[in-house]
Amino acid sequence: MRNYPHNSPEAAARIVALVLISDGNVCRSEIDTLRDMEVEQELGIAPGAFARVVRDLCEDLLMGAHSNRSMTAYLDENMLTSMMSAISAKPLQHKVLRLAAAAAQADRHLAEAEARVMASASRQWTPEPMTVP
Repeated sequence: MRNYPHNSPEAAARIVALVLISDGNVCRSEIDTLRDMEVEQELGIAPGAFARVVRDLCEDLLMGAHSNRSMTAYLDENMLTSMMSAISAKPLQHKVLRLAAAAAQADRHLAEAEARVMASASRQWTPEPMTVP
């Protein structure tokens, strides 16, 4: 898996891309939603860079799929945690969650794989509730 600088636009785009491809079916409505939300401008990447991040993610996942024939089969919780830990800036986390949620819901169906990635991000990025003694 490629390493991107901490809190970089590419690291953020990779999380959105992961939600986009996680169910194995990228719908036109998902792409249109991200385009309408100006995903590249929102994340601070150059025009056309989101497509490159998606392609690079697919290449990375295909490298791991060679033995088990599934692009996302080896994405366990440790791998997801590692990807999510590349984003620690709260404003960037909020942008990623907003963009990813919109893409996941664009086809009016939240697939199990999309929900799994979103849940991983939420668990890692949402602080534990405070308890009052």
